[in-house]
Amino acid sequence: MDSFRRDILHLTTGAAALLALSRVASAQAYPSRPVKWVVGYAPAGGNDIVARLMGQWLSERTGQPFIVENRPGAATNIATEVVANAPADGYTLLLLGVAGAINATYYDNLSFNFIRDIQPIAGIMSIPLYVAVNPSFPIKTLAELIAFAKAHPGKVNMGSAGIGSIGHLAGELLNVMAGIDLVHVPYRGNGPALQALLSGEVQVVFPTPPSSIEFIRTGKLRGLATTGATRAQALPDMPTVGEFVPGYETSAWYGIGGPKGTPADAVDRIGREINTGLADPKMQARFADLGGAPMKLAPAEFSRLIADETEKWAKVIRKANLKPA
Repeated sequence: MDSFRRDILHLTTGAAALLALSRVASAQAYPSRPVKWVVGYAPAGGNDIVARLMGQWLSERTGQPFIVENRPGAATNIATEVVANAPADGYTLLLLGVAGAINATYYDNLSFNFIRDIQPIAGIMSIPLYVAVNPSFPIKTLAELIAFAKAHPGKVNMGSAGIGSIGHLAGELLNVMAGIDLVHVPYRGNGPALQALLSGEVQVVFPTPPSSIEFIRTGKLRGLATTGATRAQALPDMPTVGEFVPGYETSAWYGIGGPKGTPADAVDRIGREINTGLADPKMQARFADLGGAPMKLAPAEFSRLIADETEKWAKVIRKANLKPA
């Protein structure tokens, strides 16, 4: 009987050890199959480029494909809803961006709560906007633009990629902080807004660097300022908006997240590989080409950024009484 009990004990102990080893192996194995990375924008835009750049890095580092799936529409709300309702297993991820923080206040009756239902995993990149005008507009500096707008209220048209876009909100924040009235003219995307600026249909746009930097460098557009906290490395002679309007700062940002409850092993592995990528000189050079800078953030830090950005844009949206079209 004692021998039988010892055999059972040995079998039980062995089974427990095998189960523990199996759990360790499972944790080490993530990802063990392809990972879907949902992007709430059409292919070839700045958001898509960032996801594909980092997705390629993650694929090479993990040995599993990170497949970008474009789900544009409703200012990224469609993509966010897909991920919020996906299994929290680490195999459906979301490209996070400032649009999520804006949409939390801008849209009523969303089927999800961005802060409650999405788990931030890691930051990737931050990127300022530019304040750009048509060269035929008789304005050489941001100070002159502010003075002109004050002298001619409601006479300066501001194009954007659409109502509620970061370019729109950046202009509304300047309206609030500088006490001016740039008149918003929404377009169906950043490209059409820039074409309207190039043709003189509008006088000012707050574009992203990838879409506008060559126009500025070649003199087809005049860059007045960058909206970032510091001068842009790509255009070091361009001042910041904050040099004229103290406290002003606006940046687009990108990161990766998943459904709330995404397993810790997946969060740790993705975060570790992304942070390695952010330290890689070649990746840093690619980010610099896009006009941005690596944004290394742990999950808790990323959560605080999202909460702060949500509060910041909520104040602007309410102050300007913005509503979806």
